Amino acid sequence: METIPTRNLALDLVRVTEAAALASGRFMGRGDKLAADHAAVEAMRLVLRSVDMNGIIVIGEGEKDKAPMLYNGEKVGNGSLPDLDVAVDPIDGTRPLAFGRANSISAVALAPRGTMFDPGPFVYMNKIAVGPEAKGRINIEKSITENLRAIAKAKGKDVSDLTTIILDRERHNDMIAEIRRAGARIRQIADGDVGAALMTAWPDTGVDVLFGIGGTPEGVLTACALRAMGGEIQGKLYARDDAEMQRGIEMGYDFEKVLTMDDLVSSEDVFFAATGITDGELLHGVRYYGDGAATDSLVVRGLTGTVRQIKAHHHIDKLNSLTTL
Repeated sequence: METIPTRNLALDLVRVTEAAALASGRFMGRGDKLAADHAAVEAMRLVLRSVDMNGIIVIGEGEKDKAPMLYNGEKVGNGSLPDLDVAVDPIDGTRPLAFGRANSISAVALAPRGTMFDPGPFVYMNKIAVGPEAKGRINIEKSITENLRAIAKAKGKDVSDLTTIILDRERHNDMIAEIRRAGARIRQIADGDVGAALMTAWPDTGVDVLFGIGGTPEGVLTACALRAMGGEIQGKLYARDDAEMQRGIEMGYDFEKVLTMDDLVSSEDVFFAATGITDGELLHGVRYYGDGAATDSLVVRGLTGTVRQIKAHHHIDKLNSLTTL
């Protein structure tokens, strides 16, 4: 049976992403991914300890990039009820942050214990994500062209009006070629597919659909957010080679199964928070001043469908322990 949180933990959660963004934002453009990630992880871990929950990290950080970890299985929170699964991405878009580029964010999600999908060691997933208008119209087992036509019809547009977003990777060459043949517009991004997927459900970003193979952990985080934002994500685990496929089969994973929203997080009682680190269409990045700093965050609660945008100002003397190594 699920443990139902008694209050809106998303408002506590935003303190976690704010701390990670404030700490890692100091490293924008300095070319040091590991130092930025270390700062974000340590700040996030510190504030997570104060949250009223008995949390276990199901979706951890760092294994794929050999970065410092909030590791899978780590206990977080102050040990009180409720019992929760935790997904963390201290920096979604480490390279954009390290090289001073757009759309780097910090993100965290919570859900009742046992409701988050555990991808194990399989870190890649083929995804399609859309906002509310196209919810229920997508099917990852159909072609990109068929999905684009369905999305266009749902949104009252021509396919040529649609803007797709996809990671700039060689593995996507065939997908990109099909999008071009279909006539849709394309935005290729270097990193950061959590923020990219959320853009499909956030007004005025101009993004209609995310396609492509990205992180499985990021897919779980995205599903938590899109539950409240009214969007939809579907995915299928992606094996990088035959050995990984065989290992997955032996462990009981099905690479042909379509992972729906309910598979990725099986409860509506989810919480998600994200804070901008560098400027982007979704959120503004951290601003530092002589006596403080400003952050821009998105906070969502699944049960109520409430989405808040929180602009906060922080006094620098209170934050020194979080913003310096």
